[in-house]
Amino acid sequence: MASRVLFSITVTYMYRLENTRDALGKGVPVPKTDQNEFTCIGLKSEKQKKKKACEEELRIEGYTIDGLSIAGHETCVILPTLNLAFDIGKCPQRAVSQQFLFISHGHMDHIGGLPMYVATRGLYRMAPPTIFVPKVIKENVEKIFEAHRAMDQSELKHTLVGLDVKSFCLRRDLKVRAFKTYHVVPSQGYIIYSVKQKLKTEYVGLPGPEIKNLKLSGVEITDTHTSPEIAFTGDTMSDFIIDSDNVDVLRAKLLIMESTFVESSSTVEDAREYGHTHLSEIVGYADRFQNKAILLIHFSARYQLDVIENAISTLPPPFAGRVFALTKGKFECPYLIILDLLRVRWVAMPPVGKLPPLVRFTDDNTV
Repeated sequence: MASRVLFSITVTYMYRLENTRDALGKGVPVPKTDQNEFTCIGLKSEKQKKKKACEEELRIEGYTIDGLSIAGHETCVILPTLNLAFDIGKCPQRAVSQQFLFISHGHMDHIGGLPMYVATRGLYRMAPPTIFVPKVIKENVEKIFEAHRAMDQSELKHTLVGLDVKSFCLRRDLKVRAFKTYHVVPSQGYIIYSVKQKLKTEYVGLPGPEIKNLKLSGVEITDTHTSPEIAFTGDTMSDFIIDSDNVDVLRAKLLIMESTFVESSSTVEDAREYGHTHLSEIVGYADRFQNKAILLIHFSARYQLDVIENAISTLPPPFAGRVFALTKGKFECPYLIILDLLRVRWVAMPPVGKLPPLVRFTDDNTV
């Protein structure tokens, strides 16, 4: 009896469909280019448009948002207008130019690219970055850098801040505060506040020269007003929503939060077992969200784009028009190839490479 062989191939470069034989080797049958067989990564114009839309930056409540977030693979959410990123994933190129980095927890898909981030900034002669981590993991993060300095013989210049619930001034008009989240390892989220100086009520309407004289004489003429602009949860169970200390999280202009599971094949219990949030829990707490917009991230790699889109489109009225999804990278799929002497089958795997997701072969190796 012919033996059966199971093996996996990861293809790490882009290619056109007609180059499939070159990518896999001449011994592997190439599928016919029947468009009806390919429905994932844009061989049809409609899918191409969807892919293009996924790869574009988001613009929400005046903020440009870039990056990607796929559960277990990579999370890095970038806000270039604020010069910051949340989590670093595998260090996507655009994250390198951000001066401030906020790490939510120590899982590899959120922190793995940290040494590369610092090293690349050094290579490009950028200013050393400021990196915020949960205070409880700061010592271990320092050890990561020590190990890489020893191996790489480089300085890896940066400022590492172990932040707990206290606030930290990023610049005159911006500060950050950490808040408690509920994951399976030590974790925290971050709130970015805008800081503005406003003239005290009693001085409103006074002539300019008089206000100037008051200021020169040492009188405090302004009050400091802070407003929560961006909140980022990282990985967490839904418990953060009912935490009384997290009021500002739910009133930030933009809330970036995880929703690892979005449909009924996975339960709330499944989500909680791994320290994550189910979309149904978000719906259950609908009346608590005062945010102008909510950006959902960290979807399970099992979900195709249409599943995510459908889940969001069916949200109840309180969420209408203010819930968005970060789906960049959802069209990128690696492969498992099952080969025996009778047939070759493609089996879709979690997104990483750039191949069509599913090609079906019959026993005579025809499509």
